[in-house]
Amino acid sequence: MSEQYNGRRWQPPAICRILDANLDRAREGLRIIEEWCRFGLNNLEFAADCKEMRQELASWHTQDLRDWRDTPGDIGTELTHPGEEQRLSIQQVLQANFCRIQEALRVLEEYGKLNNPVMGSLCKQMRYRVYTLESNLLASHRYQLLQRSQLYLVTATNEQLFSTVEAALQGGLTIVQYREKTADDTVKISHGQKLCQLCHHYGALFIMNDRVDLALAIDADGVHLGQHDVPINLARQLLGPQRLIGRSTTNPDEMHRAIAEGADYIGVGPVYDTPTKPGKAAAGLEYVKYATQNATVPWFAIGGIDPSNLQEVLSAGAQRVAIVRAIMQAEQPTLVTQYFLSQLTKEQTLRRLEVRVYQSDE
Repeated sequence: MSEQYNGRRWQPPAICRILDANLDRAREGLRIIEEWCRFGLNNLEFAADCKEMRQELASWHTQDLRDWRDTPGDIGTELTHPGEEQRLSIQQVLQANFCRIQEALRVLEEYGKLNNPVMGSLCKQMRYRVYTLESNLLASHRYQLLQRSQLYLVTATNEQLFSTVEAALQGGLTIVQYREKTADDTVKISHGQKLCQLCHHYGALFIMNDRVDLALAIDADGVHLGQHDVPINLARQLLGPQRLIGRSTTNPDEMHRAIAEGADYIGVGPVYDTPTKPGKAAAGLEYVKYATQNATVPWFAIGGIDPSNLQEVLSAGAQRVAIVRAIMQAEQPTLVTQYFLSQLTKEQTLRRLEVRVYQSDE
């Protein structure tokens, strides 16, 4: 019983078992990705692409391959790795399963050539489709989380940096920017890596301030650029399409230029005078009102915003705010974060009700 006929070519049982196992792996991985596309992202295009690839693979997963399955005798069932024991975020689930699919397709591409040259070619083409889907899906996941984010924490030098950020994340924060102007790069990389892991553990986005190179080194979700940092188009070339790029703006001209150059979001401010921007005149509430009427990407009002003036900023039209000192210097960062989010959510609910009343009156 050294060889069998699988309907295409005679193959040793070992080849049949390899094909069977990797067809299972690829199909299972695709199903996991498909479920997130369907229920997590509500993205019909991505879900349909996964389903189509699953069905293509199913057409090759014939009974004569399954007949050689020997799960009790498979020594691989005893092999495991600590990294497989836990997943800390949706992003880790997606990335782990994309790797699983890609590896399985590479195995199918090589061993499939023995079974049928068409199978090898199909799996090669499918592997490239999965690479593209991975880039598009991760970009979509990040952008959807950005769209949902109302409160943005920008860090400041703090002896309790990690505990403060984690406390804010526990309060519901969904986006953090690591901003550190004086530390050397080794410290920035070390702190950035820890903060990135912390953010992903809580399902939040992690953004690196200013430095595209460090954003890549840390595998951040994106970078935030000032007016004097690298151009957005260069940052996009380096970061690729799947990561976010933000830009600080202080006036309408800078706002329109940032949007035209492809910024995924912008900062609008400083709304009030702030020590984090010494020598920079406040843009004021008038710029907030202008952004409310004219900005076409998500934007965050920033600069000197705290609980005492938050309502003024919201009344000027802001739906998202970025905070530095009010959280980083808070005695209870979790409670302050929850307060900001409750006020932002309340304002958003009131605006929706106003729109409904206005539409009903028409």
